[in-house]
Amino acid sequence: MSDANSRTDSYDDTYTESQVIMTSVKIIAPFTLTYGLFLVFHGANTPGGSFQGGTIVGVTVLMLAFAFGIDPTRRWLRDGVLVGLATGGVAIFTAVGLGMIALGGNFLEYDRLYYELGIKQKWGLEAIEIGGISLIVSSVIITLFFAMAAGFTPDRQNGARTETGAETPAERRGRGRGRGAGSSDTEVSDDD
Repeated sequence: MSDANSRTDSYDDTYTESQVIMTSVKIIAPFTLTYGLFLVFHGANTPGGSFQGGTIVGVTVLMLAFAFGIDPTRRWLRDGVLVGLATGGVAIFTAVGLGMIALGGNFLEYDRLYYELGIKQKWGLEAIEIGGISLIVSSVIITLFFAMAAGFTPDRQNGARTETGAETPAERRGRGRGRGAGSSDTEVSDDD
């Protein structure tokens, strides 16, 4: 196999700049983002909802990553931002649910808002939809995409592998240790 062919088969050739894709995403992304936000904000009153809207918002970020590169998008949308969105969504969901318990109802029983505070039940549902579920869904979709885009390479396994994928002598020695009760204590030697 020639050196040029081996370079094209490598894992480093994951992004190729395309003016057609970049231009298309520049045109389409504002519309998909707007539609996703529309579904999130009107999900309690119209068809759609926070799950679908959060998915579309997350997919809009994925389109940007496909068009402009995964690594630049990952640097732009740092892990802390994604963790913050998911954590914030879970915190809002939990706070609304526990707030209903504090008002004397069950978890997420929105009727308590009207009976105790005179607020429409709709606002409890809106808080869950907009502040909770949509944030969780969009951040999880983006995070899973970045994790899958990172790929699987042999050097990311628990132990180091040789270039051919065979076990190293250290891995063979480690197989005999720590297998629990009833396992044999024999170790594989380097002379195998």
